[in-house]
Amino acid sequence: MVSAPLSALRPQPDSKARLRLWIRLLRASRLIEAVTRERLKTQFNATLPRFDVMAALYRKPDGMLMSEISRFLMVSNGNVTGIVDRLVADGFVARAQRNGDRRTSFVSLTRKGRTTFAEMASAHEIWIDELLGNISAREAEQLSAKLRSFRSEWEGGA
Repeated sequence: MVSAPLSALRPQPDSKARLRLWIRLLRASRLIEAVTRERLKTQFNATLPRFDVMAALYRKPDGMLMSEISRFLMVSNGNVTGIVDRLVADGFVARAQRNGDRRTSFVSLTRKGRTTFAEMASAHEIWIDELLGNISAREAEQLSAKLRSFRSEWEGGA
């Protein structure tokens, strides 16, 4: 077993500030997610995962393979399958086989799904604007750029 020397494990002077930042980001994210989940449920009888799948499909009007949705949302195929099954049953999503291959499902929003998602997305944008209203557009762009650069550094340029 290889371990770092104890001196290497000691926090650096700036680490406390970074730890506080992480806690604040986590709290903000959890608060926004909780409010979003509640409002999706009460106003649209929808869940956040359902919203996420519909959002992915809305961005790709020609549809997506189930595996593409899973990769895009970073969840398992099983999770997506259950959500898509319910969306199909509700008439929001259509499912077809790719090139007649029954193992490969291709899904897309129906007209009803596109209309419903557009309403949900509009409300969602208003909710987020309300929750982050004390941040100017310029500050939001700066924070987004900083977080994007963090992602690039952390994920090796992805």
